[in-house]
Amino acid sequence: MKPSRTSFALGSRVGLQDLTDVASGARGVRLPPAARARMESARRRLLAAASRGRPVYGVNTGFGELACRRIPDQQLAKLQQNLVRSHACGVGEPLDEAEARAILFLRANELARAFSGARPALAELMAKLINSGAAPLIPSRGSVGASGDLAPQAHMALLLLGEGAGLLKGRAVPGSEILRRLRLKPAVLEAKEGLALLNGTQAMQAVGGLALRQAFSVWGAAQLAGAMSLEAMTGTPVPFDEAVHRLKPHPGQLAAARGLRELLSGSAIRQSHIRNDPRVQDPYSLRCMPQVHGAVLDQLEHARRTLETEMASVTDNPLVVGARVISGGNFHGQALSLVFDLAAIAMTALGGISERRIFQLISGNAPGLSPFLASNPGLESGWMIPQVTAAALASENKVLAHPASADSIPTSANKEDFVSMGMGAALKFKRVVFNTAQIAAIELLCAAEGVEVHRPLTPGRGVGRGLALVRRQAPPSRGDEVFSARLERVRDAVLRGCFDEV
Repeated sequence: MKPSRTSFALGSRVGLQDLTDVASGARGVRLPPAARARMESARRRLLAAASRGRPVYGVNTGFGELACRRIPDQQLAKLQQNLVRSHACGVGEPLDEAEARAILFLRANELARAFSGARPALAELMAKLINSGAAPLIPSRGSVGASGDLAPQAHMALLLLGEGAGLLKGRAVPGSEILRRLRLKPAVLEAKEGLALLNGTQAMQAVGGLALRQAFSVWGAAQLAGAMSLEAMTGTPVPFDEAVHRLKPHPGQLAAARGLRELLSGSAIRQSHIRNDPRVQDPYSLRCMPQVHGAVLDQLEHARRTLETEMASVTDNPLVVGARVISGGNFHGQALSLVFDLAAIAMTALGGISERRIFQLISGNAPGLSPFLASNPGLESGWMIPQVTAAALASENKVLAHPASADSIPTSANKEDFVSMGMGAALKFKRVVFNTAQIAAIELLCAAEGVEVHRPLTPGRGVGRGLALVRRQAPPSRGDEVFSARLERVRDAVLRGCFDEV
C-alpha cells in the first residue's frame, strides 16, 4: 500500500478511527514538509544544548539510575544502540500485527511533533515500513508502564536497525531480511534517538486503543442482543420511555434508551402481548438495560477522550522545548492505566448483564420458549451449554477486572519507584473485550432462536435487521449440534463491527 491523498500526515492529532485505519493497513502515512522542518529545527536545538558542556539526560549521560554517568562524545551513537539492544527483553506471545503497526505509527507521529529532537530520516523510515505493510515483532510482556513502554518499543526499534524480527504479509521474518526486501537501509542511531524511540506510552496506547475501538462494537452488539432478547421473551419496552430517562439524564443512559426504542420500534410481537400479558415488570437484565448499558457507554467515552488526549501528547523524555531540553515524566502511563481498568470493569458489567439475559432466555419461563430453546427438551440439550460458556467467560472477566492501576513495583534501583502498570491494564482490557464479544455473540444466537419462535409475528424493525445479520453468520439450529464454530463466527463478526450500523 502506498500513501495517497488520504494518507495520515505525521505530526497531526490522532483520533481513534485514525489509529484503527493505519493499524489495519487501510491507510498510509507521510511526513509533510512542515513537520520535517520542525524536526530539523528541534534537532539543531538539541545538539546545541548538548554542546554547551552540560549533562543532558539520555544525550550524553547514562539512563535511569545510571544518569549520573557522563558519556564521551565519541560514544554517543554507541550509547543509543546499546540502549535499544539492552532494553529489548520482552517475553511472551507477540502482539498481533495491527497492534505492532499501531505502535510504530504512534511513535512516528510523536517524533514528528518535533519535541524529541530526532532526525526526520528516522520518522521517514518508520513511515516507509508502515506503508509497505511491515510491522515489528513485539513480545507482549515486559512493560511496567513508566519511563515509557520500554521493552515493547525497544523491539520496535530493533526492526529499524535491521535487527530482531518483524511481520511482513502476516509472516515472521528477520528484521534484516525485511529491510532487504523493501530496499531500505538500516537506521544508524545518533544522539538521543534510541531514547526517543523507547520513551513513551505508545504500546499501551496501541493495545488499549484498538481494544477500545472493538469495545464500542461490542457495546452496539450487546444493545442489539438485549433488544432481541426482549422480543424473544415478549418483554415490554415501556421502561425505555424517554420521560423516564430525562429524570436520570446520564448521557450514556439517554443514548442507550433511545437506541433500544429505535431497535424495538414497530414490533408486532410486542403488540400481540399488550392486552393479555399478566406480567407487571421484566427482570432487571431487561428492564435496566439503559441504566447498565448507558453507564458502560459513559466509561467507554471517558476512555476515548483520555486515549485521544494521550495520543495527542508528547510522552518522550527529555523534551526539546524552545531552546531548553527539559527532563520530565510525561512517559508515565497512569492516565491510560486508570481508564483501561475502568473500561475493563465496565465491559465486565456488560458481559455480566448479557449472560443473565441468556440465562433468562433458556430458562423456559418466557411465553412460547421451551427449556433451553430445545425443539425436543430432554432428548435435546438445546442451548444449555452455550450459557455455561457465557457464564465461564463472565466469571473470567470478574478476575480480569481487578485493576492493574492499583499496583506498582519499583524498578531501576528505585529510581523508577512508582509505575503505572498501564500495559498490563491494556492487555487485560483487550481480553475482557474479547470475552464480552463472545458473550454477546451467544446472546445474539440464543435471542435469534427465541425471536423466530414467534413467527409469523415480526420483531421491531431494528431487531429484524439485526436478526438478518446474525443469520448471515449462522443459520438457525436444527437440533443438537456442535455449536463452537457458529459461536466463534458471530463473535468475530461482533469484533469486526458487523453489527455497528443496525
